[in-house]
Amino acid sequence: MSKQLHYIISPLFYLGVMVVGRTFTGQGLTEWYPSITKPSYTPPGSFIGIVWTIIFVLSAISLILFINRGRESKAFWLIIGVFIFNGIVNTAWSYIFFTRHMIGLAVIDSLLILITVGLLMVLTWPYSKASSILLLPYLLWVSFATYLTYVIYVMN
Repeated sequence: MSKQLHYIISPLFYLGVMVVGRTFTGQGLTEWYPSITKPSYTPPGSFIGIVWTIIFVLSAISLILFINRGRESKAFWLIIGVFIFNGIVNTAWSYIFFTRHMIGLAVIDSLLILITVGLLMVLTWPYSKASSILLLPYLLWVSFATYLTYVIYVMN
């Protein structure tokens, strides 16, 4: 792989995660999501969209920084695999919650997202502290989103 190709592939990966997730989300936004019970502190959809866009931009930069610093490490492909798995479980959440309406399973998936983000922060730290720190907003948001999903599960 070209030493510069990751500057294109990383943003495209997160763009793909965002587009596929948004497609699944759109399937539940019109009728199902407005009809379920949500706590009063549920953020508006426009705010959620902005937050996820920022998170995906920061995640793409985090991935680029890790590749720049960790390319020669023995754990390189393991860490890349965790980034990819995180993108998959993130996209799966939108499918599980908005398309399938399986709120309990979405709580479990959200926990997987949370675990993989924390794991990425720990794994990337030795190679690039900036890569790790850029994932902090993701960790904080998914912590809140996991709690919110759980509350919605209990309320419904």
